Amino acid sequence: MASAAQNLTEPRVLAHTKRRLFPDDSADDSYAVVDTQFTADRWLAEERLDRELAEVLAPFNHVRVGSGYPDLVGVRLLDDEFLAVERFGDDPPLVAIEAKGYTESGRVGVERGVVQAYDRLHEANAAYVAAPAKAVSQSARTLARELNVGVLGVEADGSVEPLETPRLVGSRTTTETSAIRFQASAQGVANKSFGLNHPKNYLGYPLAHYADGPTAELMKENKVVREVDSARQGAAFLNLVDDRPEGVRLTPLGREVVRFALHRYDSAEDALATFPNWYRKSKCFYDLAPSWGQLTRRVVFAYPATQLLVEEIQHLHEDGFPEPMLVDLVEYLHELHPSFTVELFIRGTDDARERVLDRDGELRTAPLADGNIYHSPTVFQLKAMLFHAGILTERGAEPSNLDPESDLWALREPL
Repeated sequence: MASAAQNLTEPRVLAHTKRRLFPDDSADDSYAVVDTQFTADRWLAEERLDRELAEVLAPFNHVRVGSGYPDLVGVRLLDDEFLAVERFGDDPPLVAIEAKGYTESGRVGVERGVVQAYDRLHEANAAYVAAPAKAVSQSARTLARELNVGVLGVEADGSVEPLETPRLVGSRTTTETSAIRFQASAQGVANKSFGLNHPKNYLGYPLAHYADGPTAELMKENKVVREVDSARQGAAFLNLVDDRPEGVRLTPLGREVVRFALHRYDSAEDALATFPNWYRKSKCFYDLAPSWGQLTRRVVFAYPATQLLVEEIQHLHEDGFPEPMLVDLVEYLHELHPSFTVELFIRGTDDARERVLDRDGELRTAPLADGNIYHSPTVFQLKAMLFHAGILTERGAEPSNLDPESDLWALREPL
């Protein structure tokens, strides 16, 4: 195989494409996963995939889009040069990419990649095939234009240029694609964290923002919490505030928190003055302050992951498993919602997903007994909030202190 061809095997084409379309710039509303087949140590007989390449491609997941599993699924506001027309709406599109590179025979299946990408348009807003630029024929480009599939030409130096640009299309949302949309949203847990594990810290933020005076000072003076940045971030996850570069604004749900307070107190300031009563109290908030606990329950239940968890734990109860442990819950959820389960529970960094998922996206159960593979914002902070909201019977634990085989996820009030 020629030297240039060796540099443009499928994993390397995909790595260059990911760097170009999904740069690691921590942009809001952006997230991408690469299929688990790329966790292999070796791609071609002559090519061993090094750790540096794996780090570019990570995180991994096995996400069904259309009738198959794209090499990359992501959400991001793409640069205009990659689209045939201006984007519509403010929401970033769901993008599916099929990568094709040189095989041991020296061939590149570009036209097959176009057909595969076209299949993804049933559930994606834009689909692309990425391939070595020199291997893209005129017939492949013509086929792509007819099918509204983008073509990305990849050079040996890593540059990526659009050869054919697609139009954005509407798509239906499935549980699998919604997992990626969820992670790209302000409420996703991919590269962020519920930094605090008590919901009163998040309820206090919209009140302090609405009240007269600097938000941070009010939070500290009323012993809501000193980690104001974490409170703001968590309030955004719970959709209480819209945290944008131009400033923080209350969402409809955040305004409802303020209305709740004004219905019971003379002012937002008076409501904040009750927060010292709950400072450093470990008792379930639902029992400690029942009316605020009911509000907490409403807010936490509005978080998308909560609804899925509660419904499936209820189903486990109905099936005769009223006290599922974390390992049992993850195995059960993965059967029904594989992509969402991985995104919610398994860390996307280091080698966690490579340990948990095989090349075909099947779950390896043995690593689930290791607490360190779990995502802290879910097993610690989110679970603690579900406890304080009166939904679960037990609070969460840090992954380093977690025993997944004895970590109980049971509903306080199963039906």
